[in-house]
Amino acid sequence: MTASTAGIEFKGGSQRLSAAVELVSSMRFAIALLTVICIASVVGTVLKQHEPLNNYVNQFGPFWSEVFGALNLYSVYSAWWFLLILAFLVLSTSLCILRNTPKILHDLRQYKENIREQSLKAFPHKAQASLNEGTEAAARRMGEVLLSAGWKVRLQERETPNGRGWMVAAKAGAANKLGYIAAHVAIVLVCVGGLLDGDLVVRAQMWFNGKTPFTGSGLIADVPEQHRLSDRNPTFRGNLLVTEGTRAGTALLAQPQGVILQDLPFDVELKKFIVEYYSTGMPKLFASDIVIHDRYTGERKEARVEVNHPVEHRGIQIYQSSFDDGGSLLKLKAMPMGAATRPFEVQGRVGESTALTNGDQRMQLEFTGLRVINVENFANTANQGTDVRKVDLRQAIEGRLGSAHKTMTEKELRNVGPSVTYKLRDEAGQAREFHNYMLPIDLDGQRVFVLGVRDTPAEPFRYLRAPADENDSLEGFVRLRAALADDAMRREAVRRYVAEAAPGQRDDLVQALTVSSQRAIDLFAGVDPELERLPRNNLPQLAGLQAVSAFMEVNVPEAEREKAGEVLLRILNGTLFELYQLSRERAGLSRAERSEQNATFMTQSVLSLSDSFFYPAPLTFQLTDFEQVQASVFQVARAPGKTIVYLGCLLLIIGVFAMLYVRERRLWVWLAPQGDGAQATMALSSNRKLLDNDREFDTLTTRLLQKPTEVTP
Repeated sequence: MTASTAGIEFKGGSQRLSAAVELVSSMRFAIALLTVICIASVVGTVLKQHEPLNNYVNQFGPFWSEVFGALNLYSVYSAWWFLLILAFLVLSTSLCILRNTPKILHDLRQYKENIREQSLKAFPHKAQASLNEGTEAAARRMGEVLLSAGWKVRLQERETPNGRGWMVAAKAGAANKLGYIAAHVAIVLVCVGGLLDGDLVVRAQMWFNGKTPFTGSGLIADVPEQHRLSDRNPTFRGNLLVTEGTRAGTALLAQPQGVILQDLPFDVELKKFIVEYYSTGMPKLFASDIVIHDRYTGERKEARVEVNHPVEHRGIQIYQSSFDDGGSLLKLKAMPMGAATRPFEVQGRVGESTALTNGDQRMQLEFTGLRVINVENFANTANQGTDVRKVDLRQAIEGRLGSAHKTMTEKELRNVGPSVTYKLRDEAGQAREFHNYMLPIDLDGQRVFVLGVRDTPAEPFRYLRAPADENDSLEGFVRLRAALADDAMRREAVRRYVAEAAPGQRDDLVQALTVSSQRAIDLFAGVDPELERLPRNNLPQLAGLQAVSAFMEVNVPEAEREKAGEVLLRILNGTLFELYQLSRERAGLSRAERSEQNATFMTQSVLSLSDSFFYPAPLTFQLTDFEQVQASVFQVARAPGKTIVYLGCLLLIIGVFAMLYVRERRLWVWLAPQGDGAQATMALSSNRKLLDNDREFDTLTTRLLQKPTEVTP
């Protein structure tokens, strides 16, 4: 018996209803639904689910982000159409089971011993032989042989014109058809379990109980009842954020329009969040020591939650999902990146914000994150040059600051210390995100402070490298940047450079060197009037080495540019060194010596100053101190469908293996009386054409007919 791919057919009644039932119960309809579910699952895997809407707008643009949102592609597995497809798949597969199971079970009970002798000769595997024993004796002998080989046997006695004949009917591999039932039942169980553990129950409460997503802000205790679900909710899956030393008992269930609050029958208190590291600095364990406070019995239960080791209480699983900052106290020092603004200190907790003013400009400083340990890969960082014309330094340093697991080369992992993440939001509400490391990092033999920035969360950070001074501080570079923005200090630096470079020279040579020096440093500072006539090459501001290069391309013949460039850069470096000396004098420091260390500092300073003109903020904030407060993010889930899904997976494995590796075989031997002996006609059928069938038939022919025979193909 072969399972039918057609659906249930009604012989009477409405033709349209009959056609609809036949379609829904057919195998082709179930396969089509499975195909659609697979495609939707691919979309749900490739496209990040439940991200903020701004991320999708940045990634796809306003039009397509709205189209994808209307199709619920940002929450595929809880979309109404996905749940509807699952429901139809359950219905279609259930009808397939109801239609075919009685036929399969009936077929399993049949030995088909009534088959005719002539029909046996039509099988691919057949053989004939004359036996020297009676039909009944031969039939009983064959039955015992087959039973010992694991076959199920039935003997049938028939009257023939020549006397009594016997039919030996045997079957093996019935589990093949049971595998069909198991596999289809498994699909139903997995889908039902998925529907139970999915968003369907929550959606039903929103549809029928008037529950709505919460889109505001404030204390959880103040959220109205229409945004909450009872702790008796039969199924849910949400996130619970608990800060060290505090307790929480309300989980958040993400919805496309906001969140639904799920009350729990207990509170979770976080005593301590634990992170253990390997010798390389990479984390090897995330765990939370918690105390569960039962709201009904007052029971106090201590436990540890680790990754892949959840804790269960009142049928609710508590998983270690991730970790977050619980409101660490940050102390930052604001360092000016332009005009001579005095540094100042500011502090706040992660998640809070503070207002800043810069003349008429008002900004909001938002403290967004603290990372105490940053393990980066520093393999193959030596002897890598820097393209001074590049504004985006990401490619130049991502080999040094890229995540360790992304590299295919030999790894040199190093902990570079704490880092802080913050946002600066302008009056229009537009924000940029900044990522600054607290300590300087050794890169290419130079200690530099790494200052990151990105315009949107969808972009990677772009990093500016600012050299550390002799005190391992950023202040030396900041003073030089402020001096470069001061017109009087630039003129004084030019005067000192000319006095040192051309002592006792003619007035015309001194005047020419003064003009060249002033032109070079003004071009570099981005204040020379000549810049208005130079091509910007799509740069927001023409300054730094880009401005010097643009000036030479316009005013110096191509054949003389290399030589003129060397002279102009030598003049610029000398003038900037005098400017650095002036900045130190203004700060009350001694003059810097002409040493290799200071030469390295000035070389990096020229590159960093050139790139600092494209730093999109007047201030950068350096982390000076912090008090870390950690928080755990738990996933809490009541999943009654989990057991059903596990049972479905087990049945699916059994069913697939049964259908793939179990062969259904049927064997018939007709024993017709022939004198004092019997004439045997044997045939074998199988649901698959395999070489194993040939070998098995040869073995059975030898054992049953007591002689080898050729198999008729």
